[in-house]
Order: sequence, then C-alpha cells, then structure tokens
Amino acid sequence: MKVDLNNLISITEANQNFSKVARMVDENGAAVILKNNAPRYVIIDYSKLQEDKIADNIMVEEAAMKYLTKYADAFEELAK
Repeated sequence: MKVDLNNLISITEANQNFSKVARMVDENGAAVILKNNAPRYVIIDYSKLQEDKIADNIMVEEAAMKYLTKYADAFEELAK
C-alpha cells in the first residue's frame, strides 16, 4: 500500500475529530493514524477491503494453478 503524506493524522487528532478521518478516507481511500510519530493504524473504505480480498483470492488461485501445472508430474508420481 502506498502512503500519501496527506493521509497522515495523529492519534490525538483522530480521537478528537473522527469525522475528519472519515473525510480523508472518502477523499483519498485511506487514512494512516500515527502513534508516537510512527504509522500505527490504517483505516480504509470497507468496499476497498472487499476488493482487495477478492483480488488476493484470485492471486492465490493463479499461483496454485501455476505450481500444480509446473509440478504435475511429481504430483502424479506421489499419487501412485
């Protein structure tokens, strides 16, 4: 995930003004909350989370198919 410097907000400010955090997420897709000046939490739009989950599942399935295809002979031998 790429972090835009405009998406950073301190945990104190996030606690005091959560609507600002929500606006940041609406405008930029994510907000990074800093604790002790270090990135600690990421808030993203729920629909983006669902998209990432679907993409991850597809990537896993593609990797599995490549692996199974590459080593099909070995798997067939093991199945005997």
